Amino acid sequence: MEKQSIGCLKVSSHSSPASVAGAIAGMIKDGSHVDIQAVGAGAVNQAVKAIAISRGFLSPIGIEIVCVPAFADIVIDGEYRTAIRFSVEPRTPVVPQAE
Repeated sequence: MEKQSIGCLKVSSHSSPASVAGAIAGMIKDGSHVDIQAVGAGAVNQAVKAIAISRGFLSPIGIEIVCVPAFADIVIDGEYRTAIRFSVEPRTPVVPQAE
């Protein structure tokens, strides 16, 4: 399956984790790679909760996800800010190699 990326979900401290989780789960089911961007402690908190909730949506149907956090420098209203960007994608199963 080819990895697709559909932009970036921007999460704020007022975002509903359940709603963001639904969006993450839907995009992962569609075969997309999901980037989530959060600026500030409250937004990062909501993003992490959303990722955990989406895992609960996806695990019962056999999809495990991985999340890789990174810093991203962005500009908001002409000011440079540091965001946390979470890259979420399905975990690729490890196939043991025959010796």
